Amino acid sequence: MKLLLTGIKSLLLTESEPRPMVSGSEMARLRSIEYAWLYLKDGMIADFGSMNGTGLSGLRSTESGLREMNAEGKLVMPAFCDPHTHLVYAGSREREYVDKIRGLSYEEIARRGGGILNSAALLRETPEEELYRQSLSRIHEIIKLGTGAVEIKSGYGLDTESELKMLRVIRKLKETTPVDIRATFLGAHSFPQEYRKDTDRYVELVIKEMIPAVAEGGLADFIDVFCDRGFFTVGQTERILEAGISHGMKPKIHANELDFSGGVQAGVKYGALSVDHLEYTGDEEIRCLLGSGTMPTLLPGASFFLGLNYAPARTMIDAGLPVALASDFNPGSSPSGNMKLVMSLACTQMRMLPAEALHAATLNAAYAMGLHETHGSICRGKKANLIVTREVPGPDYLPYAYGSDLIDMVILNGEVEYRAGYYEKQ
Repeated sequence: MKLLLTGIKSLLLTESEPRPMVSGSEMARLRSIEYAWLYLKDGMIADFGSMNGTGLSGLRSTESGLREMNAEGKLVMPAFCDPHTHLVYAGSREREYVDKIRGLSYEEIARRGGGILNSAALLRETPEEELYRQSLSRIHEIIKLGTGAVEIKSGYGLDTESELKMLRVIRKLKETTPVDIRATFLGAHSFPQEYRKDTDRYVELVIKEMIPAVAEGGLADFIDVFCDRGFFTVGQTERILEAGISHGMKPKIHANELDFSGGVQAGVKYGALSVDHLEYTGDEEIRCLLGSGTMPTLLPGASFFLGLNYAPARTMIDAGLPVALASDFNPGSSPSGNMKLVMSLACTQMRMLPAEALHAATLNAAYAMGLHETHGSICRGKKANLIVTREVPGPDYLPYAYGSDLIDMVILNGEVEYRAGYYEKQ
């Protein structure tokens, strides 16, 4: 398919040469072309330029069969990349939502058998096909919200067969939807009730049974551990990461959501692609991350929903770090995959500038899931995963209008998947 978008008010995040990420002060510099055109061919970004230049006339004279669409007054940007979600889950946890309103903490709910253990019990009872059906609905939801690539974790099984069931559902979603999906094995999400008095025995199960089974099925790109107070210790985390690495899985880490846990340092030590949450981040963590190649990934939706501290994004960026944003879409602490809302929270609660939030939700987020070579910016040769907005004043308006539906069209793999309130394809 050949698709030509013309009259674009502003083409955002343009690059002549691809960059893996943007860091520090560079995050506030938004590269764009005003009054632009964009040519998509065979699912890829083929070319782009200014309407006032000569490239468009040459394209029209040499390319036949163009489908041309006018984008006057609209922004065109890369589709969101969401590098941290748990969107494969069964049921919901609104009862715990009420418990939170009544004053119970996240840790108190978990000690009562709620939280992750509640989701694990529901998931074990749910047939695989039903789990896929529920998760497919969430994929359709995030497409409409502008997400074109998503990382999905297991971690609500907490036994071998249930973890494998989750990963099989993730694989089926990857095979049956237009979204680019990366799978993460998170058997070390929590300790099942029966292992609470002997947590090392569960670590042995993860290392000796779960990881080999996941690797044998080729079911996961990454391995993750919840390294935090009341969950997995640094020592346990490192043992699990070593086992995952030996089976070809690259590390990612849940770290420092509830306290200074040492998870950031463990992630950097083992070459983690990202360390995620980071509500508790100090000078030592920032020094450790600088120049490491590990992407700090922040989840303001979880802080908002749980009433936790927000990660110190402003301090991190001012120190020269890159920052990525993710939704943390899950039933207990962030039941939303709305990346535009995540950008708004990043701006209002973490003092990120709109341009910084936009980079964090696209290019840096693509890096955090290993997709920066193909996603996250407008660059020739990258995948044609795009958002076309409604008519808006400019890019700063996107996080400013936090409750407004500003998406006119979502293009994935060069084809229109969603437009103005309806799916073109089902």
